[in-house]
Amino acid sequence: MKNRQTNIDACIACMIACEQCINTCITINGHHECVRICHDCADICSLASRLCARNSQFTSAFLVLCAKVCDDCCDECAKYAEHTDCCRKCVEACKKCADECRM
Repeated sequence: MKNRQTNIDACIACMIACEQCINTCITINGHHECVRICHDCADICSLASRLCARNSQFTSAFLVLCAKVCDDCCDECAKYAEHTDCCRKCVEACKKCADECRM
């Protein structure tokens, strides 16, 4: 069984980056889709980290979903990353988390 600590760390970092992005983007006109997908991504990452921590039988299957949601969040935040620091950080965290979830 793989040591899941790297998954846990990546998921928690991504969850935090998404929550911070939400706090900033909620006040920026036109970032509504960014806020929506960041909410989903933060929740999925939170649950994924908990499943990893308890070595759930559903961990592997759930990490596939987590990677997909992180990819989608990354794509949306990338639209604003050049001008919005929180979106840039969210893109980086989502990429790392998606990569870890696929390992």
